[in-house]
Amino acid sequence: MAKKLIKQVKVQAVGGKATPAPPLGPVLGQAGINIGEFVNQFNEKTRERMGEIVPTIINVYDDRSFDFIVKVSPMSRLILKKIGKDKGSGKNRVSSAGTITRAQVREVAEEKMPDLNAASIEAAMKTVEGTCFSMGIQVVD
Repeated sequence: MAKKLIKQVKVQAVGGKATPAPPLGPVLGQAGINIGEFVNQFNEKTRERMGEIVPTIINVYDDRSFDFIVKVSPMSRLILKKIGKDKGSGKNRVSSAGTITRAQVREVAEEKMPDLNAASIEAAMKTVEGTCFSMGIQVVD
């Protein structure tokens, strides 16, 4: 007999450095997940992504077992990593936070492609460019 899915939880944790402390612990506890077991499995699976923000979807089943899917880092984090900045502009139309080349936009689009619903890499690049605009980052050729 198949397990019945009772809850789906979305969390963002630091890859390879998850701890049972807040904010992760209380969310997992409310979902009925063994916190220590999740933290160990998560840290093992994300060891190569140490320090990155890792979005994760956790499926909780009726017998208190779970599995999880690790996603690609948020697009804004990938863009900031490419341009070497900590944050974007608070006022995107007034001040610029930096520039990014089309080649770098393509790299971000290729990395984020598994999580996007874009049909082609060009469509994914448009999505990345839109995120750049909202962050006050100019795309140059």
